[in-house]
Amino acid sequence: YIVVVNALTYRSTGRCMLTHRPRYLLSLFPLSACFWWLFEYLNRFVQNWYYVGGGTLTTGEYLVRATLPFATVLPAVLSTAEWLTACPRLSAGLDHVVTINLNRRVWGWLLLCGAAAGLLGIGLWPDYLFPLVWVAPLLVITALQMIRNEPTIFSKTAHGDWRTLWAVALAALVCGWFWEMWNFYSLAHWQYAVPFVQGVTLFHMPLLGYAGYLPFGLECWAVADLCLARKFAGGVAYYRAAEPETDFAQRNPTVAER
Repeated sequence: YIVVVNALTYRSTGRCMLTHRPRYLLSLFPLSACFWWLFEYLNRFVQNWYYVGGGTLTTGEYLVRATLPFATVLPAVLSTAEWLTACPRLSAGLDHVVTINLNRRVWGWLLLCGAAAGLLGIGLWPDYLFPLVWVAPLLVITALQMIRNEPTIFSKTAHGDWRTLWAVALAALVCGWFWEMWNFYSLAHWQYAVPFVQGVTLFHMPLLGYAGYLPFGLECWAVADLCLARKFAGGVAYYRAAEPETDFAQRNPTVAER
């Protein structure tokens, strides 16, 4: 999937992450494995999904077999986001909409306290606070960046520009649809036990559960921005650095950004 979506981007723009920023793409794989293991840990409290059909595995075997697919999450979502930005019509009209200024440090402390309280609450009231699994980590990352006076993935909303946020959120939803489809027909697969939304399903996922992919996409962008922006001058900020009237995928990366 990752190779195909990079090929689609290359066909549209003559550039893609695989050919123009390979070191950045490769760095996403180990980061992605650590990133998803965090959600596996949080799921210990809410028990919203579980795995079946994997047979009897030792701890080492389970660790290896689970880590390999976990490592593909960030590369898949961010490669898809890059492809979607090659289609400007998908984000038409989102460059001048509602403005939200979240640059004040006091907002960062408020977000951090709220997110921390939410994460603690997950262990106490998992049946009611389970959606915070997909929101609280994003708030923590954003809050820490705000407290340190660093740009966040929401910085451009101060100017009414929501294009990148929409592209990354939509990318996660696209990936989610493929993941759920492949999972449905797999012998070893995951199933869901989500309170209140178990009625209508698409594949194994409750239909309302797909909404969780939208903030998850933003978390993918935020964690890559937090962890890789210092090593790769562009990082995911590579997208944000594009000129207002220039599509992200059209920008040539510098050596440091690759």
